[in-house]
Amino acid sequence: MLNDITQTLPRLSSSHVAAHNNHDPDALMATFAPDALVNDAKREFLGRDAIRAWADKEIFGDNVTLKVERAYDQRGDIVLHARVDGDFDKTNLPDPLILTYYFSIRNDRITQLIIIANKTLA
Repeated sequence: MLNDITQTLPRLSSSHVAAHNNHDPDALMATFAPDALVNDAKREFLGRDAIRAWADKEIFGDNVTLKVERAYDQRGDIVLHARVDGDFDKTNLPDPLILTYYFSIRNDRITQLIIIANKTLA
């Protein structure tokens, strides 16, 4: 069962969102385990170097910000729906753009992050 945590995000998820919004690459990278995996738009980025290159270009290069709409604890993992904005090409994207972030967290670090533009919110 999903436990609504929208108003009380865990520290790691909150730090991850803050790093986006404060445009702080080092703070963002501090949220990831060294061997973390990010899957964004069906593209995989494995390990700190690949994740940093992706983040530098697609998060910080495009000034991406997140506004948390809803968040749930799913047995220790976090499911977060966020309104995404920034300087990226918005052609053919819904307005507002809501992405779902699936965080797997172990030992106080993100080990896996899957980002998906779902058709509807659950």
